[in-house]
Amino acid sequence: MKKQPKIDPNLRNAETRTLKWFLVLFYIISIAFDIIYSFISKSGLHIKNTPINFIYLIYLLMFALLPVARYAIKRQKSYYIKYIYFLTYTFLTLISDVVTYGGHPEKYPGGSAVEIFWLLLSAIFVSKPFVIVVSGGIILKYILVGLIISPPNLVIGLILAVTLSVFSFILLSRFQSYVNAIKTSYDQQLTGLVKGVIATLELKDPYTRGHSERVAGYALELAKATQKYKEKELKDFEFACLLHDIGKIHIPDQILMKPTRLTNQEYEIIKSHTNVGADAVSKVVGLNSSIDVIRSHHERWDGNGYPDQLKGEEIPFLARVAAIADAFDAMTSNRSYRNALSVDEAYKRILEGKGNQFDPKLVELFKQVYPTWKKIHEKSANEISKNDISNLVIF
Repeated sequence: MKKQPKIDPNLRNAETRTLKWFLVLFYIISIAFDIIYSFISKSGLHIKNTPINFIYLIYLLMFALLPVARYAIKRQKSYYIKYIYFLTYTFLTLISDVVTYGGHPEKYPGGSAVEIFWLLLSAIFVSKPFVIVVSGGIILKYILVGLIISPPNLVIGLILAVTLSVFSFILLSRFQSYVNAIKTSYDQQLTGLVKGVIATLELKDPYTRGHSERVAGYALELAKATQKYKEKELKDFEFACLLHDIGKIHIPDQILMKPTRLTNQEYEIIKSHTNVGADAVSKVVGLNSSIDVIRSHHERWDGNGYPDQLKGEEIPFLARVAAIADAFDAMTSNRSYRNALSVDEAYKRILEGKGNQFDPKLVELFKQVYPTWKKIHEKSANEISKNDISNLVIF
């Protein structure tokens, strides 16, 4: 099963703060409206035609939602509270309207201040689904009122609801544009940070030049072929692949670039880069989703990998994807202790690893994306060659 991405705690806290202010305003406005309309207005219709106990019941139920809201916030599920409040309140007021104005359709007010509150402030959550639910819910309520009560002034409330819904969508669009601009700026800064770290690693180990970018390119194509992931998830996965070897910064140069066979002790030090890298990104908000890929991209399908000797589907899915990409690029790249294999030879070895080193289903998908991988490899080789020639000319 695909692991759900972690929500940025800053975003979760912002949602919770917004929700708390929203609920305070909801209770103030709804209670004030009913007090003014039901007890001060001259018609006094709510008291005459609706049992006073029913009004109390509505507010008893709405206040009963407070413990639910508190529980949801503690469980970090505050996202759903606004939906619960809106649907509950709209359903209760629909029943109230039917009971109150069923025999007096001509006295139906055609709208309320609380409905205006819902329509105008729904956009502050910057959630298109919520704005759609609020707008559609209130419009549907008016349609049901029209079918059940048939008040002569229903059109006024319906027109007001549609107008405010349009205005709410305009506000939402402006909020989303602002948020997207901030996210784009953040992504650009994060990309720059990641590439800076990669450049530092490549200075430490020149044999890995371009390795992280190629692994990210290969893995991204394979992940897309699974058709399991949205654009944001794929972007996070790309960052994870770019950083999959970040823990090698911790490895001494004499071990990392040793031209001969490693000793058992040196190999254990090399293997530590997965844990070191995972620990490093765990402290960076925005890169938390990379932990599984960084930690587990050297696990094997048969359980003989490291650091945790995970087996089969115990290995996080995207780590399995990255493992194939990492192995392919390692085989097709020069190292201090050997020359690169051809891409066709690496292709054969990936197929030979099906069911022992690699996920069998992903190996089948690898066959489909292999032509794209060849292009990525050729493009990278050409760019490195051009850079080498440019450096010689400058020298």
